[in-house]
Amino acid sequence: MAKKATPPSVDKIVKKVNKELEKTARQIESLINDALKQLDALQNQIHEPIQRLLKEADELREREMKRLHDEFERRLGEFHELQGTVLERLGLASKEAEKKVGKLANKASDKLPGTEGKTAAAPASKTTGKKSAAKKTTAKKAASASSAGPAAKAADHSDLTRVKGIGPATAQKMKNAGITSIEQIANPGPEDEEKLQAFSSLRGFSTLREEAKKVL
Repeated sequence: MAKKATPPSVDKIVKKVNKELEKTARQIESLINDALKQLDALQNQIHEPIQRLLKEADELREREMKRLHDEFERRLGEFHELQGTVLERLGLASKEAEKKVGKLANKASDKLPGTEGKTAAAPASKTTGKKSAAKKTTAKKAASASSAGPAAKAADHSDLTRVKGIGPATAQKMKNAGITSIEQIANPGPEDEEKLQAFSSLRGFSTLREEAKKVL
């Protein structure tokens, strides 16, 4: 008669189950680690191009802002030069107009009745001389009055835009930094030198001192 198979003990069954569980846990842990590595690699692949694009966008924006600022300063400088030329020409034109008016007045006085003959010649010349002198005095006053505006403006050393190469925007920035007078640009002290260095990237910075001395 055959012997009956002895059933495995409980301890053996528990050990076998534990081994299977440990094996499954190791496999799951390995899968999780692989998934995390793949996720990190994917994040790096996405993150690096985005960072590169953001950096390129910032650099492009800075270049464009600098280009626009330089172009604005250049156009503003050209406008100031044109304005000065127009004012200069207007001043010359006013002087020429005064001369023409004086000549016409002299001609009109010569044609007045009573100026014919030798006897009346002397009084006529005296009258003409007086009128001419009066006109010269008036012309001098007018010239001094017309030049009073630019002279008053020249005395305003707080207007930094009078220095070639400094526009209104740059002038405001300089005033905010403590540069409030053309004298500080023309003859800067140690503190002013340090303040001016903040504008070293300004176009024409190397000639600012000479330009400032010209308008003092």
